[in-house]
Amino acid sequence: MQFDSMTEFFAMGGHGFYVWLAYGLSSAIILLNILLPVIRRRRLIKEQAQRLRRERKSQERENAPSA
Repeated sequence: MQFDSMTEFFAMGGHGFYVWLAYGLSSAIILLNILLPVIRRRRLIKEQAQRLRRERKSQERENAPSA
């Protein structure tokens, strides 16, 4: 299919809204599939580091000589 102008290209013979909506939704879903695991991994690492610090502080308090 060949288009004479950019307007015709974006209109896609009256189906442009659906075509570009499908492209947009597909791109958004692919982007989310890439970004969400990265965000979740960073959050998990941060939470685990905080938990580890809390546990170390708790152990230090238990092992500290009492006066």
